[in-house]
Amino acid sequence: MNPVAEIAALSVTVGDRPLLDAVDLRVGAGEIVALVGGSGSGKTTTALALFGEFPPGAEVRGSARVAGRAAFVPQHPAAALDPVRRIGSALRELARHHGNSDAGTALHRAHLPDDRRFLRRFPHQLSGGQQQRLLIAQALLGDPVLVVADEPTTGQDPVTRAAIVDELRALRAAGIAVLVLCHDLDVVRALADRVTVLDQGRVVEQGPVAAVFTAPAAEYTRALVAAQGRPHPRPEVRAPRAGIRPEGAVGAPAARADGPVGGARLEISGLAALHHRDTVLTGITLTVEPGTCLGIVGRSGSGKTTLARCLAGLHTPATGTIRLDGTPLPRTIEARGRSGIADVQYVFQDAAGSFDRHRPILDQIARTAIRLRGLDTAQARTAAAELLERLGLPEPATARGPAHLSGGELQRAALARALLARPRLLIADEITTALDTVTRAAILDVLAGLDTTRVVIAHDLAVLARVADTVAVLHDGRLVEHGTAAAVLGAPRHASLA
Repeated sequence: MNPVAEIAALSVTVGDRPLLDAVDLRVGAGEIVALVGGSGSGKTTTALALFGEFPPGAEVRGSARVAGRAAFVPQHPAAALDPVRRIGSALRELARHHGNSDAGTALHRAHLPDDRRFLRRFPHQLSGGQQQRLLIAQALLGDPVLVVADEPTTGQDPVTRAAIVDELRALRAAGIAVLVLCHDLDVVRALADRVTVLDQGRVVEQGPVAAVFTAPAAEYTRALVAAQGRPHPRPEVRAPRAGIRPEGAVGAPAARADGPVGGARLEISGLAALHHRDTVLTGITLTVEPGTCLGIVGRSGSGKTTLARCLAGLHTPATGTIRLDGTPLPRTIEARGRSGIADVQYVFQDAAGSFDRHRPILDQIARTAIRLRGLDTAQARTAAAELLERLGLPEPATARGPAHLSGGELQRAALARALLARPRLLIADEITTALDTVTRAAILDVLAGLDTTRVVIAHDLAVLARVADTVAVLHDGRLVEHGTAAAVLGAPRHASLA
């Protein structure tokens, strides 16, 4: 079989840092190959080589070729979509560029509507899952022979994830070659024909999916498989793990008062929110006790991220109140001031889009402690470096800009930045979706061990089972179920969790 895409003995080095070492990879027409490995293993560097793209200053040996047009679906959709253009306008222009007049078919194949109301939206008015599906629709407009999908199911609910798996299978049935970069081994099992496992830029194992995952030969592959299937019982005592607690960061002043004894940390009452004239949240009422974790789950577009943005002051509610330790929060972040911004910290699903691409990661994280805690530069850099080290990011890596870190590394950096502010409420929006199984387990241990009050948004019910005390289910902007994690996840009543 002549491969549609072929990488042969590809090595990529930037300075004295090897990114890839003699990588071989082939994808045939009508075949799905999964590229699996931890954050920083070289998956994205390998995939981009098929487009002739390499990091600045890279020394390249070996070859990468595609026998026709290739389309790339990136991991971070918000960063790839034009924020100031309506969806329909951008799609029509791209369709004309490819000589394709039927954008509606591409939208339907990606399980998106093509009505005027949807096409007049801007990208920021879509959920993370809808943004990802929009990128798949854009990729299909050019009739590619190869589709490279970087974590295509990231941030998607189980129903939508299954639909995207079906769509990628349909591409295979149509004779299109598909290369999938994926951390989710369950998705790989369900989707791929063959798998290539990367570790620190080297191929450590490859072969049919069933054979590799059933009896992995490489120690690294065995660790990935074991972490995917390992149960994560919730700790009986919420002790901070690995010294990571906002109040205990190096150089931090004394912890702020913990609020009224016996009172709720977070109270949401009658909250409603609009996107222009469209109602996206209605009548949300919830309470979160100090030191506990509320998990929020629901299908893509259910209103989860809008609710989180309202809590952080990033989206102005239409009606309702939000109280932190009994005190109403100003509705906008501009009105909250330095202390109010520090009190409620948000870790975004799209970590790459939350960093300045021109500045070193360490400097950006240290800036949080300077602006929100009043530390001097030396204290802030020390606090930031030590917290990053505890989260698995040593200083040599964080001395570089965001482009030099993997998606998983950027997500850990974003978590460190939020924790450095010593928040009373930490909001985490799908922050484990870009992580490999081993790193995800470690981050979940961190989240479960924090004594900060948390709101965690996740499509993966196993994540909420690990970290949440209570779970709220949203559907079409309404709260349809709420209770203890054991009750909601163990015997869900609403069909959206089925």
